[in-house]
Amino acid sequence: MNAFAPDSSIQPSDNGRAIRSQLGALCWRLRNGEPEVLLVTSRDTGRWVIPKGWPIENLTAPAAAAREAWEEAGVEGRVDPLCLGYYSYEKILGRQSKVTPDPQRSVTCLVAVYPVRVEQLLDVFPEVHQRRRKWFSPTKAARKVDERELQALLRDTAPLLVSHGLIDPPGSDKAERKA
Repeated sequence: MNAFAPDSSIQPSDNGRAIRSQLGALCWRLRNGEPEVLLVTSRDTGRWVIPKGWPIENLTAPAAAAREAWEEAGVEGRVDPLCLGYYSYEKILGRQSKVTPDPQRSVTCLVAVYPVRVEQLLDVFPEVHQRRRKWFSPTKAARKVDERELQALLRDTAPLLVSHGLIDPPGSDKAERKA
């Protein structure tokens, strides 16, 4: 059962407004033994974000995150089934301008983030003409995004990947084996 099925993705918030569930992909690779993360621009404002979207019927949460990585960034890779963490943001509905969000035209989203180890970046993917993509160090990526909780996740990329067993700790004998 998908914990982020469309029917279960609306929950009440503290102020009575709905919180919608989304799934995101922290797309990563090792370069010279250090992790890098891939950010994409949003379609409406051009801000740097991670690939994310709504739950997809008949797909698990990690599989839906991997699908978003492919659609928004052309990523082919391996998704880990364990969530790295969560962040929230205000999604503007029917954006008319880049001004301050109108609470009546926005919804709070809680994004479950899954790590996707990038094996290949494709040149042709569904949103290729709508987004830019770029590799960053986790620290620089954290400075590029607006959401505080996502900034923290990005800054903690290396320790999170280590804790999930996806990379070995720096300086360990096995560090080169997994790379």
